[in-house]
Amino acid sequence: MRKGVFELEGGEDPLPGWRVRRCGGGRKSAEELDPRFVPALLALVEPDERGDPMSPLRWTAKSLRHLAEELAGQGHHVSAPTVGRLLRENGFSLQVNAKTLEGRQHPDRDAQFRYINEQVKQHQGAAEPVISVDAKKKEARPAAQRRP
Repeated sequence: MRKGVFELEGGEDPLPGWRVRRCGGGRKSAEELDPRFVPALLALVEPDERGDPMSPLRWTAKSLRHLAEELAGQGHHVSAPTVGRLLRENGFSLQVNAKTLEGRQHPDRDAQFRYINEQVKQHQGAAEPVISVDAKKKEARPAAQRRP
């Protein structure tokens, strides 16, 4: 506060009405404070990366919290939300790990994702929006439980 009063008394122009700080003020981002942080994050994600690196569909199987803990072990102290922000900025889609209690994966699961990826590329190339929807199959109920 004192600095602001001295600036006004010294004849300096006040900041525009909507500004709180001068340009460049405020906390620096994690990647500005530690330039080795983003490469370290991408190196952690690379072995478990899913999807084609050149495609719009890229994700990782590791949780944000675990990635933040691994980075802290390497000396890069960062929060899980910051890890998530940087992954999104580097083209990753954040996906929830799904646990299946029974059954097995479809044998053509990889082919399904390749097909979806090609569809995404075609629609994005045509400047059309792409929406991701996760749907679950419903099991058929026995006839006795069905409504008339």
